[in-house]
Amino acid sequence: MSTVENNKVTFLEPPADFDWAGAEDDSKALAGARESMEAAYEKTLSSIQEKEVLMGTVVGMNKKEVVINIGYKSEGVVPISEFRYKPDLAIGDQVEVYIEKQEDKGGQMVVSHKTARVHNAWGKVNNAMETNEIITGFVKCRTKGGLIVDVFGIEAFLPGSQIDVKPIRDYDQFVGKNMEFKVVKINQEFKNVVVSHKALIEAELEAQKKQIIGGLEKGQVLEGTVKNITSYGVFVDLGGVDGLIHITDLSYGRVSHPEEVVKLDDKINVVILDFDDEKRRIALGLKQLQPHPWDALSADMNAGDKVKGKVMVITDYGAFVEVAAGVEGLLHVSEMSWSQHLRSPKDFLKEGQEIECVILNIDREERKMSLGMKQLAQDPWAEIEFKYPLRSKHTAKVRNFTHFGIFAELEEGVDGLIHISDLSWTKRIKHPSEFCNVGDTVEVMVLEVDKENRRLSLGHKQVEENPWEVFATVFTPGSTHEGTITGRAGQNFVVSLPYGVEGTVTIKHLKKADGSKAELEEKLPFVVLEFNAEARRIVLSHTRTFEEGEEVMESAPAAGKRAPRKDAGAGPSASVKSVNDKVEKSTLGDLSVLSDLKSSMESTERATKGKKKEKREEEDGEEA
Repeated sequence: MSTVENNKVTFLEPPADFDWAGAEDDSKALAGARESMEAAYEKTLSSIQEKEVLMGTVVGMNKKEVVINIGYKSEGVVPISEFRYKPDLAIGDQVEVYIEKQEDKGGQMVVSHKTARVHNAWGKVNNAMETNEIITGFVKCRTKGGLIVDVFGIEAFLPGSQIDVKPIRDYDQFVGKNMEFKVVKINQEFKNVVVSHKALIEAELEAQKKQIIGGLEKGQVLEGTVKNITSYGVFVDLGGVDGLIHITDLSYGRVSHPEEVVKLDDKINVVILDFDDEKRRIALGLKQLQPHPWDALSADMNAGDKVKGKVMVITDYGAFVEVAAGVEGLLHVSEMSWSQHLRSPKDFLKEGQEIECVILNIDREERKMSLGMKQLAQDPWAEIEFKYPLRSKHTAKVRNFTHFGIFAELEEGVDGLIHISDLSWTKRIKHPSEFCNVGDTVEVMVLEVDKENRRLSLGHKQVEENPWEVFATVFTPGSTHEGTITGRAGQNFVVSLPYGVEGTVTIKHLKKADGSKAELEEKLPFVVLEFNAEARRIVLSHTRTFEEGEEVMESAPAAGKRAPRKDAGAGPSASVKSVNDKVEKSTLGDLSVLSDLKSSMESTERATKGKKKEKREEEDGEEA
């Protein structure tokens, strides 16, 4: 033993009679008692291991944490946020926890309720799907197309279509609530779970549907609620079973969209039109509860009456016009104008336009009405023979072509045909497009009127004098004229001559003096071999210009001059030579030149006849 005094240590001697053996025995006894007590304490504690799930008891709670006793020497603390799905958690409740660590640095056991739920959740979810078990989950939040639900600690997806048997428009009303579900789909690979609340009530509804459908009858009137509106109709809830009102059965009038007639959640009366027990389809009607508008149509409305109406719909073939509430008539496109040209109804009318029509036909039994609009204007064919008499001249507009001619419009509703052969006196036209364009105006003469069949035969060339009477005195056989080779027609070539007339030449008559052949667009002198006014044919030859001597060649360059022949008499008259000297090439529009030529020739002929008559009278006088 020792004592400390004045900073000095003084060792004391033990009593002479101190029992050293007894003291050693007491120390051993105390150590044994401690060990015995520790062993007894260990038996009162649970044996736990890390990474396992155990059940514990809630022994304390506050706003942030939950204290859980699992029978270990220390208690576990879990954030209260892990019990959000269980708002009614109370002290004494049994909960499962996952042992993450027996002790942390502070000697505190680390546990998790969330991890414990996830650890066991997949087994529970798979078992619930196999046994068709009804489970409870907590709706955490809204997501695209549905809701996120906490089921056994796993986030599952609840599609919007699986919330209820009727369409749900407000998903937010379910957030933060506990709901019952059935597991309908599990993706083991991606750990995705899909649940359904709708599946819980479908079985009950199926029994209700069978009961309701079993009591349905055609013509029965029921009350229902508008459940859904589509572009083609309205779905109505009849108290557990749905029926469809097609858009055509909503109203007797024309309906563009069902929303014009009903709104969501409206209470309406409907009539059963038809139903199918097997397919659970019910056809409903709304308009059938009202009297048909045709039944209320005035009996005084008859064919020939003028009526006012509103254009409801325009189609490719006409327009539907509402002449009374729910009563429509068809105004065919052919009855919109006297014109026979195919046109679109949109060229005449617009939807919503108020118009006046004439009733052409009315069938009350079939509930059909035909209307006309052109009948309000005078028929242009009524007095066609007086307005467009034969041989009268008019201006027409080219409407369209055919391979055989041109259709020209004299006025709205009055068309006529100009045959391709009546387009020109001088040119052979293969297709009307060579002569004019659609939309052009042309001068025409009325050749024939068929009032009964509404047909007019028109001519363009008849507006001008037939030049072939004059050509007969110009293009006499043996005369020489300058021409240009412009094309080919079969085995022959076409030659453009003065005054816009054309002639033909065979290939053998295109041989030139040097032995070569004439080419297209080449300008050469040609001799007239044949002239046929009725057939409008002039046959030419270039070869003949040099085969008959130098005299022919000398006269060739002067277009329109007759080539002197050995057997030919005097050349054409002085008036013809004068015109030929002034005009090298003309078109049909220059026929005034030919008219002047003809007048000059007639004057010369009259003067010649007068001189001959005077000479004969003088000779008669001398003889007398």
